[in-house]
Amino acid sequence: MNAERISALSRSGVAVEVVQETGSTNSDLLARAATLAAPVLLVALHQNAGRGRAGRSFLTAAGGALTFSLAWKFDGPVQRVAGLPLAVGVALAEALAQLDVPVQLKWPNDLMKDGAKLAGMLVETRPAPGGTWAIIGIGLNLSVPDALEQQIGRSVAAATWLAQMDRDVLMAALLDALADALTTFAGAGFAPFCARWNSRHAYQGQDVNIIDNGVTLHTGRAAGVDDSGALLLDSAAGRVVVHAGDVSLRPL
Repeated sequence: MNAERISALSRSGVAVEVVQETGSTNSDLLARAATLAAPVLLVALHQNAGRGRAGRSFLTAAGGALTFSLAWKFDGPVQRVAGLPLAVGVALAEALAQLDVPVQLKWPNDLMKDGAKLAGMLVETRPAPGGTWAIIGIGLNLSVPDALEQQIGRSVAAATWLAQMDRDVLMAALLDALADALTTFAGAGFAPFCARWNSRHAYQGQDVNIIDNGVTLHTGRAAGVDDSGALLLDSAAGRVVVHAGDVSLRPL
């Protein structure tokens, strides 16, 4: 992959950097947040210490995934970025649909294909003068060798059609979709994305558990998300509003 070519293919105006290998693109940009002056995209051809939510590892095979982080500054306090992972999910899902890869969304931050995880997102923040830097990390599976799937310990999805694409073209398309979405989010929050997220909800109307560190907090029927990005759950005791944190959704 070539940073100059991705920049030329993209209309976003975002600075692009490509490295052969690193531990975590999110960690790298978090360490630089205090010195950043404008949005930057950091792409790694391979991550050897990729991270998901709650400190979980994000494992990929060399060359088998698109792994990148986008640093974007928002005005105001960190509360302004509530719902951002879901908006990012919508942007990615819509971009992939344009590339003939239909996906669904799992609250709060996974893309699903054929019932298995295709991509994950991790949004981390750092305070900045007058605002907040959001570091948006994304790992998109393109091909998953059997040995890696065994190491992960569960079925994961791959997008073999995308694996055959020119990766600079693919990265530029995803960058443009994200830049458009982040600009919208900066002005209006998650509300413009709510119906779009719900239309791709993988577990809409299904019974699910909400789990925190192995403990079931809620059981009910998934009813989509609200304008803040919180999950709505219809339980035996009535409607429950679940705010994103380190909790996980599991179908019954």
